[in-house]
Amino acid sequence: MNSQTLPKRGGLWKNILWLVIFILILIVSGDISGVDIPRFLMNAGQMNIIIEKMARPDWAYVSIIVDPILETLQMAIIGTTIGALVAFPFSLFAARNVVHSKWITGVFRFVLNIIRTIPDLMLAALFVAIVGIGPVAGVISLAVFTFGMVSKLFFESIETIDDGPIEAITASGGSKLDIIRYAVLPQVMSHFLSYLLYAFEINIRASTVLGYIGAGGIGIYLQRSLSQFRYDQTSIIVLVIFAVVLIIDTISNKLRERLI
Repeated sequence: MNSQTLPKRGGLWKNILWLVIFILILIVSGDISGVDIPRFLMNAGQMNIIIEKMARPDWAYVSIIVDPILETLQMAIIGTTIGALVAFPFSLFAARNVVHSKWITGVFRFVLNIIRTIPDLMLAALFVAIVGIGPVAGVISLAVFTFGMVSKLFFESIETIDDGPIEAITASGGSKLDIIRYAVLPQVMSHFLSYLLYAFEINIRASTVLGYIGAGGIGIYLQRSLSQFRYDQTSIIVLVIFAVVLIIDTISNKLRERLI
């Protein structure tokens, strides 16, 4: 056997060293953040009580949460659509193989970086304060969140396309719109639709949490059932959300497989 194919003996000690460093960082982080594992284990009995109550769901509550679930889906659809439509042209200006000015692409990317650093919960709290409690705040929050996420994914996808069609259209005297229409969009349109579906999946989950702080949807009912200790109603909400997310994920995955 060639000596070059044998594993290096120093690799084992290096892995052990990294494991020890990781454990030390974990311990120090837990100490700084005040994580109390023994206390968590001591209160595990309370979790069993909650699980027992959730194991007896109030099935009559299903009829009450149908409209909030539909509102949650509507929020996700509208917010995702608005955010993606704005992200589409914005991504073109951020792609360096479409816009060759570093100043222009730099400004657009800087704006995207700022938007992506704002958590969706903070966006929801901000828009709830601006427009009030209700689905409008949730739709705007999801639109901004979708815009930041899809824009980055899309302009990075644009920058990986084949430059041959762009060079051919440029050499034949085509305009910038011709380049986008005939060279860029045919190569990235399927990716854009895939990102749109991916953002919609995320927004279905996010809209539930946003509703918890007053941005409309099923989250309001989730917050109400938890505050009233009605865990039988909470279990119904969780089951319905799980079923909706599972169905949407299945359909979305099938559509993405056909697109890519």
